[in-house]
Amino acid sequence: MFFTGGSELRNKNGLTEKEFLARYDDSKYKKPSVTVDMLIFTVCKGQKSSYRRLPERVLKILMVKRGNHPYIGQWALPGGFVNIDEGIRDAALRELKEEVNIDDIYMEQLYTWGDVNRDPRTRVISCSYMSLADSSKLDIKAGDDAADAGWFTVKYNTVEEKKTAAKKGYRIQDLISLELIGDNTKLSATVRTVKDVEGSVKGCSREVVSSSGIAFDHAKIIQYAIERLRNKIEYTDIAFNLMPEYFTLTELQQVYEVILGRELLKANFRRKISGMVIETDRITKDVGHRPSKLYKFNPNWVESSF
Repeated sequence: MFFTGGSELRNKNGLTEKEFLARYDDSKYKKPSVTVDMLIFTVCKGQKSSYRRLPERVLKILMVKRGNHPYIGQWALPGGFVNIDEGIRDAALRELKEEVNIDDIYMEQLYTWGDVNRDPRTRVISCSYMSLADSSKLDIKAGDDAADAGWFTVKYNTVEEKKTAAKKGYRIQDLISLELIGDNTKLSATVRTVKDVEGSVKGCSREVVSSSGIAFDHAKIIQYAIERLRNKIEYTDIAFNLMPEYFTLTELQQVYEVILGRELLKANFRRKISGMVIETDRITKDVGHRPSKLYKFNPNWVESSF
């Protein structure tokens, strides 16, 4: 119930907003800490299988080795606590600058993670952000509480799929194998996803079944990011954030294939992305194979035309 005293609204205790705020006791409620976790992806050239073929592409993610408890010696997503006078997006941008020395790359908010016991230090809610960048623009360095930082090749496979009928719909359970391969380190995890569908209502949950070397619940955050990336690449221009300014259509197709985890038919792919690229008068100068035309992203492309 609201009471009007003069021109100001008062609450049931007769207080104006100014009076209420002056008396407000913020110690009445325990406060969780807030962090940002950064998923920074890039695509790099892999090993060259043939002199006359372009090297395959590999999807990589940046990880940092923890230099302190908890999970000391294990690898985690780069990130950190949000300062009291800082917005969440500002914290994410700060982490990007600190970890890869860049602040003008693609970044989108991914998901908020708030399981009660996800961090043994205290109650922590984490907002995850996904960033994509051309690998030639990145300069990584370990943050304050990290012992090391490095790129890990991502291997992602669905090892088990199960669909069962429910009373008003169905349930899909997937068991996903995640491997992160660094220069001298191999990390792995198994993540289970459960999707329940009842009519137009859909729900999804994730749990880390097993994890080796990946700290906190970061394995399921990585799994979700890859799932999001695979979905968005089908209907947006997100893949071009992983490309240099000029590229061949074969190079672009390789990026799509490494993200989607499957091969694409050349003709179908080129027809699909024809409106997204602009042909230039440049050609490749690589030795060992026939020169190819170079293209660049069409900034006038819109999603509705895809």
